[in-house]
Amino acid sequence: MFQTFDDHSDSKSSPTRVGALRQSLTTGGLHGLIIPHDDEYQNEYTPPCFERLAWLTGFTGSAGIAVVLNDKAAVFVDGRYTIAARNQVDTELFEIVPIMDVSVGKWICDNAPKDSKIGFDPMLHTEASIQRLRKETKDLGVEFIEVEENLVDGIWADRPPEPLEQLVPHTIDYAGKSSVDKRKEIAALIKEQHAVAAVLTAPASIAWLLNVRGADVAHTPLPLCRGLLHDDGHFSLFVDEKKVTNQLLTHLGNAVSVHPPQAFTESLSKIGAAGQTVLIDPSTTPYAVTSSLERSGANIKRSDDPCLLPRAIKNSTELDGTRKAHHRDGAALTKFLHWLSQESANGDIDEISAVRKLEDFRSENGELRDISFETISGAGPNGAIVHYRVTEGTNRKLEPGNLFLVDSGGQYLDGTTDVTRTVAIGTPTAEHRDRFTRVLKGHISLASARFPEGTTGAELDVLARLALWKAGLNFDHGTGHGVGSYLGVHEGPQSISKRSFNVPLKPGMIISNEPGYYKTDEYGIRIENLVITLPPEPIEGGERPMMAFETITLAPIDRTLIDVRLLTNEEIDWLNSYHARVRDMLSPLLNPDTQTWLEWATQPFPQQ
Repeated sequence: MFQTFDDHSDSKSSPTRVGALRQSLTTGGLHGLIIPHDDEYQNEYTPPCFERLAWLTGFTGSAGIAVVLNDKAAVFVDGRYTIAARNQVDTELFEIVPIMDVSVGKWICDNAPKDSKIGFDPMLHTEASIQRLRKETKDLGVEFIEVEENLVDGIWADRPPEPLEQLVPHTIDYAGKSSVDKRKEIAALIKEQHAVAAVLTAPASIAWLLNVRGADVAHTPLPLCRGLLHDDGHFSLFVDEKKVTNQLLTHLGNAVSVHPPQAFTESLSKIGAAGQTVLIDPSTTPYAVTSSLERSGANIKRSDDPCLLPRAIKNSTELDGTRKAHHRDGAALTKFLHWLSQESANGDIDEISAVRKLEDFRSENGELRDISFETISGAGPNGAIVHYRVTEGTNRKLEPGNLFLVDSGGQYLDGTTDVTRTVAIGTPTAEHRDRFTRVLKGHISLASARFPEGTTGAELDVLARLALWKAGLNFDHGTGHGVGSYLGVHEGPQSISKRSFNVPLKPGMIISNEPGYYKTDEYGIRIENLVITLPPEPIEGGERPMMAFETITLAPIDRTLIDVRLLTNEEIDWLNSYHARVRDMLSPLLNPDTQTWLEWATQPFPQQ
């Protein structure tokens, strides 16, 4: 099993731990401390040794931040984690704050004394985040103080060691382009900005650039390391020698030099001492790195990580690979859905046994390297927790009359998958069918959209929500996120949400289409497929070529939850066409019993 079901949340220890932290604050002459979920690489998912937020507060979500003052404390979460945070955190000790409504800076202004000194670990924050905090709190006179030794680490007696997993080559058969060619292209971008090097601190960018993968982060093949790409294409890799093998050195070649992690700061100082120009991404580079460069005298140019956009725009090899990965992954999920239709009626299936069975099906073909995140397996009210993680303590039976939401994915050498299906256990209610069909209408609207070049995710987000809005309903998460190629299941810069207005969608980007609806304490609904953004093509009778999406996820959508009366004929055509493609592509990979079930599950709906 790749997934475990232990409860990593421990809010019972929070009072003691917060008390010890407050003593450290007093000793250090501080009035508060900011504790982000992020690690020093700004990863979304982090190794256990960097789960400081969870250790202190009990909150185990992949995004969040805490502020501990001498007499108050708060945990800030987005709409995905509001319910989970209330369930996991001691709410007598921590206020749960929706960060979309109240920023960290505003909360500090409302709760911290004037002229407070608030500490932060400069490796866990970016320059952009600290500047934002300073701007929001300037009228209060708050001073943000760099804390060299993390105060949480100072009281965390049994903190796990940092991971030391080996880096491995990711061959060109899967990458589609050599590391040499990638480095030449990015080095040219560095030269264009008259810089001598770019600082790379995002492990995903280094993995992509060097065509390597790692295993330092659960379910995401990331190597924790840092690097400098020089304007001549040479790359300086800063990584623990225990992670480096002779095979890796051969793969990297002579134009990549390997150095111990502690040499990174020295290399930055040399750039500064020479008065040279270096590129950094202020949204991902740790504040400590930026400060070190400034102190050394470097000329800093701030721009996006130069690997970010090229990494997001997949080449033809990567796109062919992800289609193959989704083909085999769709067969595994369809086998699971067939199994579930047979076994759920007896009432013996629970959330954990469902996860185990789905992982078994994914593992059958021998291609699975890992799951791409811990499966969200939510029955009934647990399905309403957007990023629910099942544990032995929260495990529920799949009971007749309930909905079951399963959001899962696989890591394959040729692609990363992420798919959500919501299934009726027994007979759904009229409300279930109404809400599900409205979510489906939004999903179809986005999947079938045509849009001009330059369109951003913010401009498309409304398409997935309109049918819900008409009924006075909504969902509190983004509609779509980027997905990597045997890398992160969440990848930027592309996304579809009301906030994603800066990055136009480009051909070759992989992105999710996942509207939902959640009724607290009752049920959750989400329908998620991954799509590839296609180049613009002419439309007959039109004046401008338009881009489109190619849906690559292959799995049936529960027809028992569809109220066809709410669908237009155009939406019915899309659904029938999608199901026909699912049936045609997956049937050869299935046994006769599952083929027969898939025939039923994908039979066409009649036109209205």
